[in-house]
Amino acid sequence: MIVDPILLLAFIPVGLALNVTPGPDMMFCLAQGLRGGARCGWAASAGVALGGMVHVLLAGLGLGALVAALPGAFDVIRWGGAAYLAWIAWKTLRTPIAGSDAPMMVPAKAAKQGFVVNITNPKFILFVLAFVPQFIDPTLPVLPQFLIYGLLMSTGGLVVNGLVGQFAGQMRRHLHGGTTTERALRYACATLFGGLAVRLAI
Repeated sequence: MIVDPILLLAFIPVGLALNVTPGPDMMFCLAQGLRGGARCGWAASAGVALGGMVHVLLAGLGLGALVAALPGAFDVIRWGGAAYLAWIAWKTLRTPIAGSDAPMMVPAKAAKQGFVVNITNPKFILFVLAFVPQFIDPTLPVLPQFLIYGLLMSTGGLVVNGLVGQFAGQMRRHLHGGTTTERALRYACATLFGGLAVRLAI
């Protein structure tokens, strides 16, 4: 038995509750759906989920504890992620999200940005280190348990965030470039990315 079935049953509803709670990942996928449509929303969600699995793997291998023990490494990653989000905020502010002047956000780019945003957020790996061990049976191999729980969290997040991105993508179809609504949503997306940058920085 790789995972204690009782602990697994206890983990599923808690993990689902975390997935449906609005957070930075969900807001990021919402913004990407608005910028590029439903496919980009799903792609961003996939990138975020992949980044989450990398964090889970690192935590399972014990590298998360190393990052926590070296504040310098933590700060380098954190500021790198904040700078990347600030750059996305600036690009979003300057670029229409609808109309003939709007460049199409391709799914591959949305997935890459989702992965980078998540992988440069060291707070996620600290969250994994604080949350997942509560469901780990120390008498069983630790790394496989981390990976199973991480896969469940990432799958749930992929579905929930993807649906949010799809909803945003459907909203985008009704937008027209240069309108008050388009500008308001563009500014809202830029503010969102900027807010995520500030949140990560502090």
